[in-house]
Amino acid sequence: MSDDCAGTDARAGGDPHQAQAAPLPGPGVGLPATAADARSLVREQMALGAPDPQEEAGARMLADALLVTSELVTNAIRHGDGLTAFDLWITDDGLILNVADASTCPPVTTDPRNRLKGQVGGFGWPLVCRLARHVAVTALPDGKQITVLISLTPPA
Repeated sequence: MSDDCAGTDARAGGDPHQAQAAPLPGPGVGLPATAADARSLVREQMALGAPDPQEEAGARMLADALLVTSELVTNAIRHGDGLTAFDLWITDDGLILNVADASTCPPVTTDPRNRLKGQVGGFGWPLVCRLARHVAVTALPDGKQITVLISLTPPA
């Protein structure tokens, strides 16, 4: 089930799985219980090596990273039968985030023109695909993992 979003360049920046930095949360820290906890981990890691959030470009990149984190972790908890893995690290290419859940169902996109009355969700996945430079969905024996690469370099 390796699946890239339409319009994202899965090749950009090389293979995100070849990162040299140590992932967080690290041994003994455990999984974030909420999206807010996951966002705190992203903030902490970005404070160590990302662009300055006081500058406009840094603030925009931090906001993108936090939004993607919220979407992926919230969906894993609400629709993915629970968060099963979470790690992140910063490389020269940007912030790499892995979020795994216990559902084998791929992310869902809802076309607003064909939305059923009372239908919930389907808007976060296109947002993740738009904000991330690389997005991949990988089938696992007990669910799936979503890997995203969020650029931390301002556009030229």
